[in-house]
Amino acid sequence: MENEEKTNVNQTEIDEKGDGAVTVKNGKHRIHCLTIIGQIEGHMELSPQTKATKYEHLIPSIAAVEESDEIDGVLVLLNTVGGDVEAGLAIAEMIAGMSKPTVSLVLGGGHSIGVPLAVSTRKSFITPTATMTLHPVRVNGLILGVPQTMTYFEKIEERIINFVTSNSHIQADVMKRLMTTNGQLLNDIGSIVSGDQAVDIGLIDHVGSLKDALKALHDMIEEGKR
Repeated sequence: MENEEKTNVNQTEIDEKGDGAVTVKNGKHRIHCLTIIGQIEGHMELSPQTKATKYEHLIPSIAAVEESDEIDGVLVLLNTVGGDVEAGLAIAEMIAGMSKPTVSLVLGGGHSIGVPLAVSTRKSFITPTATMTLHPVRVNGLILGVPQTMTYFEKIEERIINFVTSNSHIQADVMKRLMTTNGQLLNDIGSIVSGDQAVDIGLIDHVGSLKDALKALHDMIEEGKR
């Protein structure tokens, strides 16, 4: 009896990484859990009091996971308020370019640049209580009030919209309308989309929990092996 219990314990291995990522192995598959939380830090460092995900940590980590023969699939856990647009898009493009099965799960929120990250995987899930916020591009600090500035903002938004529509089922005109809606955000324009609404408009694939996301990931791995 003792030998059987030891065998069951040894079938599950957990390797914790310094950047919050965890690799879990059960009897069949090794799953890498990639966490994106707080604010996505870009080229400028955030204050020590701000919960942040550093893109210079995630990008090489994603490349290492893609090259690893020991990892079968990736689960992306999202609870982010957004952050640096360039950094967020870079991470999203890395995830979208992976050959391994990938599934995302939005927990709490996938706001702003978190939207492209949520749809960057092959399948996406959102919990019933989670929300996603869509709004135009915003910047902090001094900007020049010239036509070129507006053109620059428009080009950034076009990149975001093209990525999201290419990796989900939402239509571009629907997303643009949600980004410019009045009355939902305090002192701002945009929309707050709940879990069911995100699925209805084609932004996210399914409403579900952790077990649903993991089951989908394991099924994708099995299908790939067949």
